Amino acid sequence: MDKVKMQLPSFMETPIQIGEELSITGKWLPKTKGGIFKKSQDSKEMLKEWEDIHRDAKQHQGMLSTEINHAIGQDAVLVHHIFENEASLINYFSQTANQHSEALHQVAKPDFHLVRGMSITDEVVESLKGKGVNGTFGEYLYGFVKNDYRQPDSSKAVQVTAKWTCKPGESIEELKHWWLKVGTDAYEEEAGMIRFEAYQVKGEVALIIHETFETSDDLKFHLTKGMAARYKDDIDKIAAPENYFFRGPVSWTIRTYSKFMGLPATYSSRGRHYTQEGGTMSEGLIKP
Repeated sequence: MDKVKMQLPSFMETPIQIGEELSITGKWLPKTKGGIFKKSQDSKEMLKEWEDIHRDAKQHQGMLSTEINHAIGQDAVLVHHIFENEASLINYFSQTANQHSEALHQVAKPDFHLVRGMSITDEVVESLKGKGVNGTFGEYLYGFVKNDYRQPDSSKAVQVTAKWTCKPGESIEELKHWWLKVGTDAYEEEAGMIRFEAYQVKGEVALIIHETFETSDDLKFHLTKGMAARYKDDIDKIAAPENYFFRGPVSWTIRTYSKFMGLPATYSSRGRHYTQEGGTMSEGLIKP
């Protein structure tokens, strides 16, 4: 498939309404790993430092949502921020993050960070790189949001953010095509997938995919009988997943099955969190 022409379905013709919001989902590891039954001192200090960062982050102007999630089965922390715009993100990394940078880097090291937005400027890229953060930056391609942007029940919903990179010699256009098929068919056949977004990674032959499921059972259907299963072979032929971040109550059966699918997954349970009154366009509005 040398050239692929994408025809967006009617429900994707209008871009999603996230405006200038920017989302970051990232993973941090302790510098010193603990044992099977005991976490290292660095791990304890890393969590404490992130608790301190969270306290200051939710006071930062333009921080719409922030959460500190505890990785399941790994000695790691999964963090997620939603910024009002580019300026609030850049100011955060030059101010709040900068104040905690030295203490955090003494006990922890950044792993992958996936950054999403309608567009990503070089200033945003440099603001993360300047703090030693390994970022992947994705600009919006296509997607849909159901339920009039209403935020799902956070005690049940699962957020999935992943990076897929083309294998050598393969086409990014073909990868776009197959993920468009996933989203198009899921819109009609998977009621529990309430959000689907694809982003093209700047400077790489790769995509960031973000999906929201109302419940763990809806995610299970997607992986085992839904569109992930239907198009798995097509996507696997041309690309490979670099990381999968799951935020929410993922069942152990899904964790087991995703290992079978070869997904490099990090699962996390929700820790301290904050969302501005009314919610966000990136994860949903809080309506009465």
